[in-house]
Amino acid sequence: MKYINANVILPDELVEELQKYVQAGYIYVPAREEQHKAWGELSGYREELEKRNGKIISEYRQGSSVEELADRYSLSTSAIRKIIYQKKQKKNEESGRENENCGKQS
Repeated sequence: MKYINANVILPDELVEELQKYVQAGYIYVPAREEQHKAWGELSGYREELEKRNGKIISEYRQGSSVEELADRYSLSTSAIRKIIYQKKQKKNEESGRENENCGKQS
């Protein structure tokens, strides 16, 4: 987030109106709701974490232990378990929806 002088980008009338509320201070102007990005989307970090977590799940399924994965990825064993559990839970929810949809088709 960078600071911009209001006099540079806003009409004088709007600056005067703002000065009724704030003088020589900072105002945070949030992005519009439709332009709001989820955490990590702009930096790409969210995607990196999803890839890493996918690798962790894959290695776990191939037989790596929670302890081995914790050492390999410099995470705690509880963090590894949480990643594994979240993936399992998400998969179960998706298969549950598929089963519901199959039952509705008659």
